[in-house]
Amino acid sequence: MAMVDLAQLPLEGHCTCGVVRYRLDAMPLVVHACHCRWCQRETGSAFALNAMVETDRVAVLQGAPEAVPVPSASGKGQRIMRCPQCRVALWSHYPGGGEAIAFVRVGTLDTPDALPPDVHIYTASKLPWLVLPANARAFAEFYDLRVEWSAEALQRYRDAKARFTPSA
Repeated sequence: MAMVDLAQLPLEGHCTCGVVRYRLDAMPLVVHACHCRWCQRETGSAFALNAMVETDRVAVLQGAPEAVPVPSASGKGQRIMRCPQCRVALWSHYPGGGEAIAFVRVGTLDTPDALPPDVHIYTASKLPWLVLPANARAFAEFYDLRVEWSAEALQRYRDAKARFTPSA
């Protein structure tokens, strides 16, 4: 899904103050440009740009991000991993993917241009002055992963969820 060149991996990123540094050791499953009102509010921008990747493929190189619980439109909340010093959001965990999937904030990468959006979601609330490219894959709300994702991405997602499922 993501258009990153494998030669660019690993990709590294950091918070604003540099206390927390991390590395992505795998291509994202998908890169979302989310235009929902919640993401607009949380980012203070037109959309959030998140690269979904297995949490065990995100290596913390320096520092220790702090989990901050934040409400979400679903009512189930999310856990935003933030730098404990400058408070920049580095990635989130949402209930659907749980701890298995990290929604990495692409803007915190050293090379954010390496991960353009694969899909634009919740475009029903997209700001009207933002014009998407003519060939953009855009959805008024969300989409069916089974239709839009590759077989490889779906399998990676299932495998990640299985690795992080708590034992009964």
